[in-house]
Amino acid sequence: MATRESMETLMQQCEDAIRYSQDQYKDSSLQEHYNNDDYTKALQTLEETYQDICTMAHSANSQQREQLHRMRLQIQQLQNNMILQGH
Repeated sequence: MATRESMETLMQQCEDAIRYSQDQYKDSSLQEHYNNDDYTKALQTLEETYQDICTMAHSANSQQREQLHRMRLQIQQLQNNMILQGH
């Protein structure tokens, strides 16, 4: 079973990655000139976080897996939105 501390750390990492990526997504949609480096970094951060969630799910109990699944869906949706925006 994943420890409570490791789950809390991962959930914070997820929230930070989502917040950063949402900021980049909003900024790029408001500007004609995109900061491609930050946008790419945001996508990479989301992907790394997604992979960390998958790894953690292997040692999680059912309640933790459900929490990880919900977070994984949020990350996937944001990734899809960012990719579809055309960057």
